[in-house]
Amino acid sequence: MKPDMFEQPLSILVGLGFPAEVRSVMEAYRHLVEWPASSRDTAHSVALKACNAALRGEIEAETARGLFAAFAEKHDLLAPDSHILAASRLHRDRDPHVR
Repeated sequence: MKPDMFEQPLSILVGLGFPAEVRSVMEAYRHLVEWPASSRDTAHSVALKACNAALRGEIEAETARGLFAAFAEKHDLLAPDSHILAASRLHRDRDPHVR
């Protein structure tokens, strides 16, 4: 496994709310660089610096992943876990009161 790969991908919402998997520090870095300048905040700055440090080998990829996840959570970008969605749909399908 490459040193910048995450142990587990992080699913975020992009574009019109479509889920995308971020599998590496480089992918997280690209999302951060593309983030609109007018919306950048401290969480963005910290995550970007962490990605830069991980790409230089100064910190672990999982540390950068955690900070990118915190940025994504703050900005409501985390995609719902597919297992949770499947369980929710299954419950809804069984509930006679929900249509």
